[in-house]
Formats: sequence, C-alpha cells, structure tokens
Amino acid sequence: MRKTPLILLGAAAGAALTLLATQPRLAFVGASARAAAGADTYRQLNLFGDVFERVRADYVEKPDDGKLIESAVNGMLNALDPHSSYMDAKSFRDMQVQTRGEFGGLGIEVTMEDGLVKVVAPIDDTPAAKAGVMAGDIITHLDDEPVQGLTLNQAVDKMRGPVNTKIRLKIMRKGQDKPVDVSIVRDVIRVRSVRSSVEGGEIGYIRITQFNEQTTDGLKKALTDLSAQIPPEKLKGFVVDLRNNPGGLLDQAISVSDAFLERGEIVSTRGRNAEETQRFNARAGDLIHGKSLIVLINGGSASASEIVAGALQDHKRATVIGTRSFGKGSVQTIIPLGSGNGALRLTTARYFTPSGRSIQAKGISPDIEVIQDVPEELKVRTESKGEAALRGHLKAEGQEETGSQSYIPPDPKDDKALTMAYDLLRGTRVNAAFPPNPKAAVPN
Repeated sequence: MRKTPLILLGAAAGAALTLLATQPRLAFVGASARAAAGADTYRQLNLFGDVFERVRADYVEKPDDGKLIESAVNGMLNALDPHSSYMDAKSFRDMQVQTRGEFGGLGIEVTMEDGLVKVVAPIDDTPAAKAGVMAGDIITHLDDEPVQGLTLNQAVDKMRGPVNTKIRLKIMRKGQDKPVDVSIVRDVIRVRSVRSSVEGGEIGYIRITQFNEQTTDGLKKALTDLSAQIPPEKLKGFVVDLRNNPGGLLDQAISVSDAFLERGEIVSTRGRNAEETQRFNARAGDLIHGKSLIVLINGGSASASEIVAGALQDHKRATVIGTRSFGKGSVQTIIPLGSGNGALRLTTARYFTPSGRSIQAKGISPDIEVIQDVPEELKVRTESKGEAALRGHLKAEGQEETGSQSYIPPDPKDDKALTMAYDLLRGTRVNAAFPPNPKAAVPN
C-alpha cells in the first residue's frame, strides 16, 4: 500500500518533465499569462482605490469611510453566490448565539403585535416561566423603557444579556386592569431544536427545527425519553420531521445521521482542489437498534437537513416522505477577521451524499411524494422556489430543479405526509418504498 502513491507520483512527475522538455514555449507562455493576470488584478485594485478616493472627495455629502469599505466587501461577496457574505461584529455575534443554541436571557418565545412584544410561550424551567410570565402576555416596557417603537430584534436584544443580571418587565395581561411588574434574573437559555412526542402509544415522533450545537444531545435525550414511554414490544418505529428545517452546522448533521447508522459514508465535501476532499463516516451504534424509520422533508428542508435525509436515503435506512427539498448543496466556512471586524461567510465546498450525488440546485427527491392540500389564500406563500431560483447560485451537475411545496397544516390531523408515515409504520397502508430494501443501499 505504501508503494502505490509513490508510483503514481513518479508517473505524474515524468509526464510533467516530458511536457516541459518537449513544449518549453507553452510553459513560458503559461507563466507569462499568469504574470499578466496578476498585473491586471493590481490594476483593478488601483481602480478601486481611485473610485474610493473620488467618492470621499466629491460626493455631495461626506460619506462614512467604514460603510464605504463594508459595502464594497459586501458587493464582492454577493457577486460570488447567495450564501457568501460579510458579517459585521454584531451579525457575527448573533450567528454565534444561533449556532451555539444557548444565550443569556429570560426564556420566552415572542412575536410583535401592534408594535408591542407578545409572549407566544414561556419555555419550561426558565427564569420567565418561574417568574410567572404567561402565553398571551403583552410586554409594554423593558427596564422602564417603552417597547413601542422598537423592532422585534431590538426588543429581543434588550431582553438578552449577561447571566445573573436583572431586567424588569411591565406586562399587560388579559383579565387584569393594571399592568403587572415582573423582575427576572437572566440565566443560560438553551434553544430547543429537538421536540418529541408519542403517537398512539406506539410511534416516536421527533421534530428537528435546526442544527445547532445542542441538536445531537437533544436527539439522544428525545430517543431516551421515547424509549422510556413506549414499551419495546409496542414500538412500531420513529418519524424524524425535518420539514422547514433550514439547516445549520455540518458536524451536527453528521452526528444526527450517525445516530441511525451502523457504518458507511455519511457525506463528503469537495472543494476547489482534489486534496481538499473530506469524507465523514458513521461509527457503529444505531441508537434505535434497527427499528423502522421515516424522514419527512419539504421545500423548506435545506442544507444540513438534506445531508441527513440524503445519507439515510442512500443507505436505505429510512424512507423519505414529502416533497423535494430546497437544494442547498454547498458548505460555508466562517472565517473571523479579527477583533471588532466581524467575519467572512465563504462558500468553500460542495457536499455529496454517500452515493456521490450532489443535490446543489436539485434537492433530495422523496421516496414517496405527498402533496399537501393548501388553503387558497396561502398558496402563493407556501411554494418554496428552491436554491435553483436564487440569483447567482452555484450551478448544478446536470438538470436543475426548482419549486416545491413547504406548507405544513397547523392541525396534525390534516397533515397528509405525517398521516402517511403513521399509516406505513402501523401497517394500515402499503407502499413499495417502505420498508426500504437494505440490499439496494450504496456499498459500504
């Protein structure tokens, strides 16, 4: 095994020497072309400097130099693809909070209503829940400052803060004439990216809403809880719902896939150069011990969701039900730019499923397509155009696909894809795609 790469290297070196020996003029022309290209790049940079100075000197109002530079950087990155961008210091911090899945805060899910912050629900076992904050409460003041006039993001920023610091909320509550004053001490709040429930005493339902640093631990806890609630002799299988999950961290997508696989490749990433290729493989240990598994996807399932669905589909470990996924088959690397300078989000690779297929601008096609009935007034808003419709997207290998349904009914009884999954697991409905045939899986 040690000789093979040496033989290949020798052959490659010999070919290169032959080329240089027989075609020195071509080699020289190539070097000249590279030098010319470099000189042209510097001319373009000089052009940028000239324009920058002209704007600073002659624009009708004195511009902000920092904003000019930031806009130029954004313009350069936006010209690459829809997912490369510059994040200023605040955006970078917000992104870090999102991917960590934890922050210093109160523990309430909120929305904006009539210019005020409305509590959707307090999160269990958080400072807000312990302080008696209730769903439907209207927050009018934060530390005596009126909420009216703030955006939802601005209000959320004010409610978040260092752990063990205090904030006062003034709340209007239905049924009470006077405002309620609530004082809350901030604590570490963990975003619940995984929720689970038992269906009919025999099926475990798991909903993954995003892939942050808490997702794999949340999945393991959900599987433990479900296994404790459903006797082994009654357990029919599991449904993993990835619909409208926009993705997140690559390592979490890999570990979630690994939770259901015993062996084999999960995903590979391929950059500009062949030596940048990385392959990620499963380790032994299927956490549901071979029980039946169904994965739900739709037009809002993107990126990390597609990695999981593609891996489980290629290995014939799960049957995928729903509509074609979004089709984001690229990997972004976050590159910090130093203290106070934010970070660069740069597309550095494409990812491929275990069978070697790229889903860039194509998406994952379900094994069983289920089209949901959509209310007439919502039809325009529930059709996802997909990656292929984004301006400047990386081109697909082969034909591109765009547009897929992303509507999920609020009442599970109206959810056709979910009902199909339950019926298949119970055996009350039959389909050739369920259970999947392991013999048709990609080679391990």
